[in-house]
Amino acid sequence: MSTDFFLEEFQQKNNNHAIIWNENIFNYSWLENKIRQLQKNLDSYEIKNGTIVAVDSTFSPLTIALIFALIERKSIIIPLYKLNSKIKEKMLKISECEFLLSVKDEIIECDHLKNNSKQELYKKLREKNHPGLVLFSSGSSGQQKAAVHDFNLLLEKFKANRKLFITLNFLLFDHWGGLNTMFHTLSNGGILVCTDNRNPENICRLIEKYKIEVLPASPSFLNLLLISEDYKKFDLDSLKIISYGTEPMSETVLKKICKTFPDVKIQQTYGLIEVGVMRSKSKRRDSLWVKLGGEGYETRIRNGILEIKADSTMLGYLNAPSPFTNDGWFNTGDKVLVDGEYYKILGRNSEIINVGGEKVYPTEVENVIQEINNVSEVTVYGEKNFILGNIVCAKISLIEETNKVEFIKHVKKFCKERLQKYKIPVKINIENKQQYNYRFKKIRIQ
Repeated sequence: MSTDFFLEEFQQKNNNHAIIWNENIFNYSWLENKIRQLQKNLDSYEIKNGTIVAVDSTFSPLTIALIFALIERKSIIIPLYKLNSKIKEKMLKISECEFLLSVKDEIIECDHLKNNSKQELYKKLREKNHPGLVLFSSGSSGQQKAAVHDFNLLLEKFKANRKLFITLNFLLFDHWGGLNTMFHTLSNGGILVCTDNRNPENICRLIEKYKIEVLPASPSFLNLLLISEDYKKFDLDSLKIISYGTEPMSETVLKKICKTFPDVKIQQTYGLIEVGVMRSKSKRRDSLWVKLGGEGYETRIRNGILEIKADSTMLGYLNAPSPFTNDGWFNTGDKVLVDGEYYKILGRNSEIINVGGEKVYPTEVENVIQEINNVSEVTVYGEKNFILGNIVCAKISLIEETNKVEFIKHVKKFCKERLQKYKIPVKINIENKQQYNYRFKKIRIQ
């Protein structure tokens, strides 16, 4: 199976636009031809079926074609994106990578790393002669985990035809959200607009220039977009859908996005490196309640934690214990509320702050502080305390400089009027550092 249905779609679309990159347009016939050409390159590199191959790149046309070629070769693929050498070396070691393909200026450099992995998860893929995918978590709230997938199972859902859109591939190359956007757009014959410049002004410029219809993004980026006000400089009337995921959304930011883009469908998505991206339906465009599932997915709640069973669930971790229950359900670690068919995701169970026996959800406190004028970003976290076990702390970035002492007093007074006493931050730090990582995801580790 692998990519046969993709290649059939590419042949049918032929001279239609497929990818826009660095102001250049590449059509579907170019993409199909490049995939076939790269098969010969893989032969010259001596990359055989079942070889573990890391691809260090971004969503350039050559890289997109290379991913398809590696899937056809039944390789086990590890996407990497602009990592510093120390982190990259660690990931290559964990994955026991055999080849590193680096794409620079649309030229492929090949390094043979000479590993010979005996990993049991890789063995399962090789026995089936299936391509594999290794995805690393962002590590924003703990250790980076390496999840191993059967790529055939992940690709299965893209056989179903969906609407054709011009889509910005905002989410990154080493993130399943980014890969999901790529496969979804190309499987439906849409146009994929790619960029390495993700500042709000450039994103708005691209939307205007290429009449982009779908913007998938993280809540952290959407907050940055609102603060920048760059959306006022460009014509963004082409936008039909803004989808958000990868981390909890602030109710305050969601309301502002809905008000700023009144005619755009605002949709929450839910995905994990372990299970892929699920189909979702928001209760309302301004609601954080969402219905999750779709073909191939089941959900259940145990002890307030969301668990998922899916056809596309990973085979397992390379560097962590199994997260599966005895009856085969994946424990997401996400605490949720339930209202009929809808869920409200409160955040990771591991991030809950226990203050003298009372539970504090960081997102609840962040939502309140985010309402305060001049707040750019806020991260709430717990700090050990001899008497209470933990205390609530907040790290706040400001839009404009102000008297820090007076501002902290204002924050505590504001919170006192809206939160129970044990939820009010005891310590508040004002700093200028950005609070999100390269994936535009809030950094939870303090």
